[in-house]
Amino acid sequence: MYSDRIRHPALTGKIMQAEEAVTLFRNGMVVGMSGFTRAGDAKAIPVALVERARREPLSLTLMTGASLGNGSDGLMAEAGLLARRLPFQSDATLRRKINAGEVMFIDQHLSETAEQLQSGSLGPVDIAVIEAAAITEDGGIVPTMSVGNSASFVQQARQIIIELNLGAPLTLEGLHDIYIPGPRPGRAPIPLVSPEQRIGSTSIKVDPARITAIVITDSADSPSTILPPDAETAAIASHVIKFFESEVAAGRMGPELAPLQAGIGTIANAVLHGLIDSPFRDLTMFSEVLQDSAIELLDSGQLTFASASSITLSSAMYDRFIKDFDRYRSRILLRPQEISNHPEVVRRLGILALNTALEFDIYGNVNSTHVGGTHMMNGIGGSGDFARNGQLSIFVSKSVAKDGAISSVVPMVTHVDHTEHDVDVLVTEWGLADLRGLTPRERAPMIIEHCAHPDYRPQLRAYVEEACRRGGHTPHVLGEALSWHERYQSSQTMLMR
Repeated sequence: MYSDRIRHPALTGKIMQAEEAVTLFRNGMVVGMSGFTRAGDAKAIPVALVERARREPLSLTLMTGASLGNGSDGLMAEAGLLARRLPFQSDATLRRKINAGEVMFIDQHLSETAEQLQSGSLGPVDIAVIEAAAITEDGGIVPTMSVGNSASFVQQARQIIIELNLGAPLTLEGLHDIYIPGPRPGRAPIPLVSPEQRIGSTSIKVDPARITAIVITDSADSPSTILPPDAETAAIASHVIKFFESEVAAGRMGPELAPLQAGIGTIANAVLHGLIDSPFRDLTMFSEVLQDSAIELLDSGQLTFASASSITLSSAMYDRFIKDFDRYRSRILLRPQEISNHPEVVRRLGILALNTALEFDIYGNVNSTHVGGTHMMNGIGGSGDFARNGQLSIFVSKSVAKDGAISSVVPMVTHVDHTEHDVDVLVTEWGLADLRGLTPRERAPMIIEHCAHPDYRPQLRAYVEEACRRGGHTPHVLGEALSWHERYQSSQTMLMR
């Protein structure tokens, strides 16, 4: 009855309920699950594993591409199922467990997980759980709305469970470009020189004998929760667009710019949305995730091609995308994240990287992961892959949080994810600081006057003045460098009264 979905006849005998499939799991196993920013994630197996964990002890190491949807991370964390989790997450319940030390979390550059799997430093994958739209005649797995680390998990795993999602349209077949770099030493260069180029296959190749179970589902991905642009994100977008215009005017790039990357989230989505009213044409993207704004840019005609590892859309945009899929088929490719985020490819293509900061300091160091330097938010994701290797590394943030009680521009960040050496441009709703070619002493006033909220500028100026009196290539008042964060902890504001 699933002949259009399961085209390898011998595999139909492996169909079973999720409750039966989870009997394959053993305590202490390493599990790789498909899923990248809520898209293409397994839906039935996580729920069945939670039910089993509520009846008997069961603890796993879980790897994914990025965050899961449908509350899966939270459900598994609450049930005590997760002993260790990597490389990225965005669930509030799991975050609480991580910060309480109840789940060990490895925050990892998204390009590195597959590399460490291949080198053996992360240990073998016992079971891979992969969502698929179909299984081909030779047993190949056709992914759904993401690829993530699925191909690497399949390559590594001793056993493979496929969640065959009848809700994923068969028209998705052909959307994917599956290429896995060869082993080291002697690895050949990745033969990718433009975002639209195909270098791999349309399915994940696997020996059908390693597929131990097929679970039938019919569930949608969780919709994205990005907010529409507001006045502040619109201002940030305006600053970025003016900066790109100045780069074109200076002859450093053409009106088609260079391939764009944008991190997940409301601010980055809003900046891309702002490009709809820009003068740029024939744009391309080479990114991790395509959000609503990417589809809008395709619709406007300004974006000609988009390559990513995942498509994560709002409910309305998803319906529109699937309904008109034939319009997008030839203009989108989904790749494994070790290709979408690979430093070699990012450097070769000259990516313009746009990512979000929690906070940044007066010298350009960026914290994108830890609140107050200690509490994990989501993880570094792919921002480091692009920031260090892209042609331009741009970080955006609103200048304040908590109704002005927290400044996003501080004397010293409490945790460094991206050093000043990897950051070219900082942007808030107040302005843009182009840090290229500037020394630390030149960067500080540029960041303060262009990016900081006016309420915090006097404090920042005073700090820099005192720090420069004390001297140093990167002047600091060590006893006061983190005092803003301490002040917030004690009085719930960074402002000096």
